[in-house]
Amino acid sequence: MNSISLAIQDLLDDTEYGLELVLLAGGAGVGHRIHSSRIQKPGLALTGYTEHLHPDRVQVLGNTEISYLRQISEQQALIHIQKLCSYPISCFIVTKGLDPPGFLKAEAERAGIPLLVTPHQSSTFISLITKFLEERLLPTTHIHGVLVDVLGVGVLILGKSGIGKSECALDLVIRGHRLVADDVVYVKKKMPAALVGQAAEAIQHHMEIRGLGVINIKNLFGVSSIREKKIIDMVIELVDWDPVQEYDRLGLDDEVYAILDVELPHIKIPVRPGRNLTSIIEVAARNHLLKGMGYHSAREFHEKLLARMEVRPLGNEVE
Repeated sequence: MNSISLAIQDLLDDTEYGLELVLLAGGAGVGHRIHSSRIQKPGLALTGYTEHLHPDRVQVLGNTEISYLRQISEQQALIHIQKLCSYPISCFIVTKGLDPPGFLKAEAERAGIPLLVTPHQSSTFISLITKFLEERLLPTTHIHGVLVDVLGVGVLILGKSGIGKSECALDLVIRGHRLVADDVVYVKKKMPAALVGQAAEAIQHHMEIRGLGVINIKNLFGVSSIREKKIIDMVIELVDWDPVQEYDRLGLDDEVYAILDVELPHIKIPVRPGRNLTSIIEVAARNHLLKGMGYHSAREFHEKLLARMEVRPLGNEVE
């Protein structure tokens, strides 16, 4: 189960997704936690069959469910509702602005189960709340680095403080690429295996350059120089040049870097005076696009090299 959760109060406080929820009863339970983005319409549970009830999910009651409760006898309906409320239900949400029966309000209040109402149609509301829950319940983390959109490739630049990450990103912006986040990159995991990075709201569009200070990329270079968020496609790590370290010179073996259990292509670039890191990062993005089309330059070169090598059998020397 996802360790991230939301309180029912978060649904009531929403202003971005237009849920338009109003609390009718069960205010004592607004602290109940929601762990799943899936919802349930408890049609059969209202008849007393609770075998496949998922009480941890949001329970949506539409026109069909409310009409059913009004058509059967109040005594029979009350029995079913009491059985349903004996489970640790996260909340009930009634759609279409319908007024639920009084016994449902009373039982929800008694059991401390929030009973909410929305003016939306059931299908519309289910779509809205699913998007809301999927977005808010995604696994998240934050990473010290810089995220840049290079030729449509989301490049996450990592490295120790002061190694030149922001300077590389600034040079990329000057070349026409787009900044997503500098210093702190907030990452969300989109299912099934995509990572979306964005900047913290307080520092969005800003960049810190040592000796120059904080600059606003959007104001300096225009709206075409920034992006609000971007899928991370690859990780480039800047490392100090070590003369005794053996660095990959062929690129045959593809390394990976794991973030939130998602593995991304990982390239380490040694930093040394005279190396044009910006050009290297740009070429790495182009090469990533090429690999996505099925062309692996290093492996093709290696295969051609092997094909040109002649293996001479022993014992055929001329006397």
